[in-house]
This record gives sequence, structure tokens and C-alpha cells, in this order.
Amino acid sequence: MDILNEAKKNFDYMVRIRRHMHEYPENSGVEYETVKYIASELDALGIEYVVVPEGGIIGQIHGGKPGKTVLLRADMDALPIQDAKDVPYRSQISGVCHACGHDAHMAMLLGTMRILVQNKEELPGTVYCCFEEGEETNCGIDTMIEALEKYPIDECFAFHVYNELDAGKVNIVPGPRMAGTVGIGFHLKGKSGHGSRPDQAINPIIPAAHIITQLNSAFMNQLNVEETVTLGLGMVKAGEATNIIPDDAYVGGTARFFNKEEGEKALEIIERIARNTADSYRCGIEFEKRNNISPYPVVNDEKTALKIQKAVGEICGEEVLGDCDKWFASECYSAYQNKYPGVLGFLGIRNEAYGSGAAHHNGKFDIDESGFWLGVCAEAAFAFEK
Repeated sequence: MDILNEAKKNFDYMVRIRRHMHEYPENSGVEYETVKYIASELDALGIEYVVVPEGGIIGQIHGGKPGKTVLLRADMDALPIQDAKDVPYRSQISGVCHACGHDAHMAMLLGTMRILVQNKEELPGTVYCCFEEGEETNCGIDTMIEALEKYPIDECFAFHVYNELDAGKVNIVPGPRMAGTVGIGFHLKGKSGHGSRPDQAINPIIPAAHIITQLNSAFMNQLNVEETVTLGLGMVKAGEATNIIPDDAYVGGTARFFNKEEGEKALEIIERIARNTADSYRCGIEFEKRNNISPYPVVNDEKTALKIQKAVGEICGEEVLGDCDKWFASECYSAYQNKYPGVLGFLGIRNEAYGSGAAHHNGKFDIDESGFWLGVCAEAAFAFEK
């Protein structure tokens, strides 16, 4: 089968799918119409599927030849962001926009499935195709992973479009590719009082300030200096009046990491310093559920990554293989990699002449769709590999 030609033949189909999705986005956990739309496309293709409530859809394509069982994945949710682009396919839903690229992920996976089902007599093994809900908030991943328990999956592969990579390039390499996240979120519980008599109150703002400065120092002095761990404190909330000491102070943020051990160490440092400092100022402390690691970093399996990279180079030419740094954003795709040898590839979308290249999670974010065929070539090559 000529994978390159098949991918290019499906280009218009993928653009139509992507632009429909872009016009009608849905936020995490409420992708009801998106699920219906994907299900209708699978029905039209004659592909059997299972709808996983609060998880997404799992499509199944059984090949005509013996082989492995592999998984392809796309995410479905949009973001609570106003679309700021002036394009014909601008979001029709106020305050909701596909500002990260999940519309492209769905379009490419449907394009790949179209090729697989049309050539399934030549397809080895079985391919499960997951359309996952709630990636932005991680609200669908646990349900999807649980639903996949019944399937004997050997390997997995997915793409994420990336604004730091030129359109017409793909990056498929071993090792860490996206960061894990340590969520930070805790309340310091004090005792309110009048600002004129701080001795009669227990001011939670004071330990909050000390915790913030101590975390900066501890990260510099207690984490491995050869491993990158960032600390981004983005929220401090306390009080409503200048002369009233509040009874609650909230500190929130994230830390990002690529090394699992250092990420777990960072979480331990955060909790230890927060508890001990709160105690020394006679404050209680309540950690939110988000004060945890979720997700872990995306780390590509070396053997699988090099295999896909080689196949793409052979099918599309070595010139499409591009270089880019690790991405400090996070992706719950790591949950699949924790169970199966897996790879997350980056598909370039940056094209200043076209107008794409704005940062992800931005109302100006857009995609140069011309490289969709590259994504499909990689996904199809992965599926057809014996």
C-alpha cells in the first residue's frame, strides 16, 4: 500500500473535519456533541466502537493479517477561551475555542482510520483508536485507561501539534518530550482579628509568605541541579480589607519536571515546608486534591520512537524530520505510556505567512493544516508495522 498517496488523498476530508470541530468546540468533560459527531463518522466508515461514558470513544479495526495490537489516541476537548481569529471557521461558541490543537488531532486520527479500514485486509493485528475526553483537566483519562484494561495492547502512539515546530516537519524522538506537573494548592488556616492587634489573631498571610520564599530556596538547594524542575507560583489569595487579619490564605501554582524521581522529591519538599512552616506559626493547613502529581512526564520509548521515525523518513523523506526542544507543557498521554511502550510525536504547525504560530492556549492560536498528511503517514505506518 502507498501510505503517502493514501494520506494525501484524505487531506480534504481531514481539513473539513478539523474546521467543523473548530467551529463547534466543547470544554473538558462536556464533549457531548463532539462524541456524537465522531460516532457518526465511525458509523459512516463501518467501524465498530464503544462509547465510554465520561471517557470518550474507543474505535476498533481488526486487520486481515496476524499481528500486534496497537493503540492510537487523540484528545477531544477545547478551552474556555474566546476565539480571537478572523477566519471562516472561527468558533461559533462564545468563550470556547480549540486553542490547543485537539481539533487537528481528531481530524488526523479519523483520516488514519479511514485508510486503515479501506485497507484492513492488509492490516496486521488490531488497532484501537481512542478519542479521549477532558485532556485539559485530566477528567477523562482515568476512565479511559480503566476501559482499556480489557484489551491486550502492545504499543501506543499519538501526535500533538506544536507551534514551536515549522509546518511540514515532524519530531519523533526517544526520551522526555513533555513535562510532568506537580500541582500546588493549599489553605493556611489562622484566626481572624483586627489589624491593630495582630497578637490577638493568627495571621495566615505570614506563613504563606515564608513558605513561598522557602520553596524557592529549597528548589535551588535540595533538587538535583542537573535535572530541570521549575516552580511557578501563580496565586496567593487572602483577605478583603487592609485592617482585618483574615482566617484563610491560599497558595497555588505548579512545578514542572521531566525526571520522575525529582518530581516526587519536589512534591515532598512542598508538603514538608508547608506543614512545618504552618505549624511554627500556629496555623492549620489543608491541602487540596490538586496538590499532587498529575500528570507524570511524557517519556518516549526508545525502540518504538526510532521505529516510527525510520518509517516516516522512508515514506515521506528524511527532510520532514525536524528538531525541537522538550515542551514544558504537560499531557496526560503519559498515563498510556505508564502501561504500554509508547510515543508522542510533535507535528509542526508554525507558518508566519499563513498566520499560524501563536502560542497554545491563546485566542490567536491557529494551525497550518498543510502538514496533516505527515501525521497520517506516521500513524498509518505505525499501525501497518508488523
